[in-house]
Amino acid sequence: MSTEEQRLAPLREKIDSLDAQILDLLTKRAQAAQEVGHVKGGFASPVFRPERERQVVARLQDINAGPLLPDSIAAIWREVMSACRALEARQTIAYLGPVGTFSEQAAQTYFGHSIAGLPCVSIDEVFKAVEKGAAQFGVVPVENSSEGAISRTLDLLLDSPMQISGEVVLPIRHHLLTKSGTLEGVTTVCAHAQALAQCQQWLSEHAPELKRQAVSSNAEAARIAAADPTVAAIAGDPAQVAYELQAVASRIQDDPHNRTRFVVIGSYLCQPTGHDQTSLVLSVDNQPGAVHRLLQPLAKHGVSMNRFESRPARKGTWEYHFYIDVAGHADDAKVAKALEELKDTAAFYKKLGSYPHSVT
Repeated sequence: MSTEEQRLAPLREKIDSLDAQILDLLTKRAQAAQEVGHVKGGFASPVFRPERERQVVARLQDINAGPLLPDSIAAIWREVMSACRALEARQTIAYLGPVGTFSEQAAQTYFGHSIAGLPCVSIDEVFKAVEKGAAQFGVVPVENSSEGAISRTLDLLLDSPMQISGEVVLPIRHHLLTKSGTLEGVTTVCAHAQALAQCQQWLSEHAPELKRQAVSSNAEAARIAAADPTVAAIAGDPAQVAYELQAVASRIQDDPHNRTRFVVIGSYLCQPTGHDQTSLVLSVDNQPGAVHRLLQPLAKHGVSMNRFESRPARKGTWEYHFYIDVAGHADDAKVAKALEELKDTAAFYKKLGSYPHSVT
């Protein structure tokens, strides 16, 4: 045995012993989670409570002494809780498909991998799946740091009875993918319209000869590229793996800090955690100073506004809906007072949900 092996052997034995201890503790945690499930079952309580899981992760991050990073703690315990939750009932989560989309990645990042994924052909179908009970929750993109709001999601949030019960923010890394790993014989590049826009500068500089074709998702583009050698796809790591494609170029997004925010939709109403935000849709009468008066209750009660997005009301007139995220839960005292005044001020008012804000 070499000197290196002699030094490594006791460390490996120590790791093996620790792994056995961890497995024993995980088994005991799973058994305790099953007991919780039996108690909750008697009261018809929901299997997944995002505010509770957010509190569990936040507490562990607070007491973590290192060397594991806070993001690593979150990722590890998310999978532990996902596996324990599945012992009670495996949750079905709808997302914009096919397999390999960033929406699927967002669903797995938020709920863990111990779920039953339900890929849908459109954002509309994600909402329908949750509304009809085919899925307990849905995950849909709502805004991108480079290209702004996802208009279809905003329109559906306005009309749907579903509540937002969570959010997840993903870094978006786009790759140019083909079956061969080259552009030989390639004439077209396919991607979701948002991805094409997020990579337009790179494409114009490095592949101006390629025809750009928008498709329903980046994963759909990857599926097409896997079957057609004349097509390249813009997609991320999950799609590259799922469809066995090779990278012609990696990280071709024009903004290296490109991120997309996804929201979790369902019928669940989150309780306050102390780290929440509330999403609203408002409109005002078309009068001078109406928007200023609309927002006065927020300033009056010291409620911070995290996001403000306008969207045409689709009534054939010059009217707009305003999508607003404010810091805090609707049940927080100062937020509750501000919302009551907003209801009186706004021509239209809808609360989309109060939920734990993303930790990323």
